[in-house]
Amino acid sequence: MRTAAVIGTGLIGTSAALALTARGIDVHLRDADPDAARTAASLGAGTVDGPEGVVDLAIIAVPPPMIASVLAACQREGLARCYTDVASVKAGPRQDIAALGCDTVHYIGSHPMAGAERSGPLAARADLFEGRTWVLTPTPDTDTDTLNAALELVALCGAVPVVMDAEAHDRAVALVSHTPQVLASLVAARLEHAEENAVRLAGPGIRDTTRIAGSNARMWVEILSANAGVVADILEELAADLGTAVTGLRSMQAADEAKRAEGASTVEDVLRRGNAGRARIPGKHGAPPTRYEVVAVVIGDQPGELARLFAEAGRAGVNIEDVLIEHSTGLQAGLVQLMVAPSAVAGLTSALQQRGWRVRSDR
Repeated sequence: MRTAAVIGTGLIGTSAALALTARGIDVHLRDADPDAARTAASLGAGTVDGPEGVVDLAIIAVPPPMIASVLAACQREGLARCYTDVASVKAGPRQDIAALGCDTVHYIGSHPMAGAERSGPLAARADLFEGRTWVLTPTPDTDTDTLNAALELVALCGAVPVVMDAEAHDRAVALVSHTPQVLASLVAARLEHAEENAVRLAGPGIRDTTRIAGSNARMWVEILSANAGVVADILEELAADLGTAVTGLRSMQAADEAKRAEGASTVEDVLRRGNAGRARIPGKHGAPPTRYEVVAVVIGDQPGELARLFAEAGRAGVNIEDVLIEHSTGLQAGLVQLMVAPSAVAGLTSALQQRGWRVRSDR
């Protein structure tokens, strides 16, 4: 690949363009909003000038309802040898593409499983796709050259390709992406009119649960509208489970001891099912889930403290698998939770305590 065109310079389009230009690809940028394209160009994502000839690959990064019409226009123009889109749903756009009679030999759907709470070209990063899954959904007649072009795009962006059927992809993302977005928003909405004293108690649990609720609402309406039926099906299943949990909680308040015990058993079953589902999420580098233990360290909120802590963990020969920082309300300090292998807990705890850190572990 030597040349590419990116149509749509939002977060995903601009991030792909940045990754490609960083690897020497000539990228030509287009957007319905010329200011967005110029902003992306100013960030080093490419040029707003048109290509001199046919580009190797056109990447269509527009909302799902617009994919088919943009693809049709680009193919009429003869913009590229191969085409892909990066929309978060695949079945609906494919149906639209077929309805418009687009060339599907030189087209392949794709979806990089990456994003951020912020949108637009200013939120873009060249490393956005590093190590992330990038789904490819070829049509029955997608040719080998087009598949290879898409695979090269994925490789240049540092992502990991996975080939799926379009409908299977939509069911999967409804479960692991679209439904969680709605649920995070529903939980966060409970905070809108909550008393200030309650909100001030917010800790890492509520922060983790509601992180994606900060995403652009209009953008998510466009995504959900293209996968609404599947998401609604999953939400209905969740509603049934929620009703079961509510019934169990009400029973736990009953005067009858047997009723209370039954309610507790119902709620415990819900929580244990959650344990089982959580345990299926892939671990580090896609490996089977690994159990880590926590070494919690009190840390001052000043420059250099976190780097010093990591350096001392390194000197102790301990690999930090994950990290979580909980900031203290009203104090210039926080709690850093270092996730490490169980065998490393004792050694790391001892090493840090010897260096004067206030440490506690799960043990």
